[in-house]
Amino acid sequence: MAKKKPLILVSNDDGITSRGIRKLVELMKTLGEVIVVAPDSPQSGMGHAITIGDTLRLDTDDIFGDVKAYKCSGTPADCVKIGKHYILKDIRPDLVVSGINHGSNTSISVLYSGTMSAAIEAAMEGLPAIGFSLCDYSQEADFSHVDEFILKIAKQALEKGIPKGVALNVNIPPKRNEAIKGIKMCRQANAKWQEEFDLRHDPYGRQYFWMAGNFVNFDKGEDNDEWAIANNYISIVPCQYDLTAHHALPILNDEWDF
Repeated sequence: MAKKKPLILVSNDDGITSRGIRKLVELMKTLGEVIVVAPDSPQSGMGHAITIGDTLRLDTDDIFGDVKAYKCSGTPADCVKIGKHYILKDIRPDLVVSGINHGSNTSISVLYSGTMSAAIEAAMEGLPAIGFSLCDYSQEADFSHVDEFILKIAKQALEKGIPKGVALNVNIPPKRNEAIKGIKMCRQANAKWQEEFDLRHDPYGRQYFWMAGNFVNFDKGEDNDEWAIANNYISIVPCQYDLTAHHALPILNDEWDF
């Protein structure tokens, strides 16, 4: 008897028409049966937002040919929720993948990332999940070097599993003259965005702000995702949705008086 193909749910935050999700769908088709639930428009930087004060619309889309696909008016987290609880109902996907994001989601960016929020939403549902990002923000980014690595990581997840409640944050260096050196398990780098707010005026004289700034890396270690990307390695950071600062509990219990 032939072994049943794994069921893979694909989502993203750049929208259902992005080049990154098309590449991811093509790759996942070689591993199993694919269902796509993705935003109908770009949702970058939405983090783990969900739609609670507006309508949520869902329509089928034949953009991927023979792959069943749905476009959703909501956020990446909405897409995974509606995919699991409405479209798939009682069918449990074997893997949830999100991406391929146009741009880095290393370090602190994981908190803002719609790509990773889709993966983390899946992990919250007890599903093995991976978010893939290419560290190239160009809409003409070259995805030609990602195939073997994404397939290798996805196969490992399907065959060996991912710890429960964990989503893997995978960042891939941009296409360079030298080949990617390999894959490293990493921690999240100690880095942050240093924002600047540019005060401007519209044609009616009303002021508004444009947020800009720079990414500042404080981390000198060689075991973090920023180091890996800078040195042409793919980084994998295991992420969890439990944000409890466990190390702070005994300090607060000992030093605070109630």
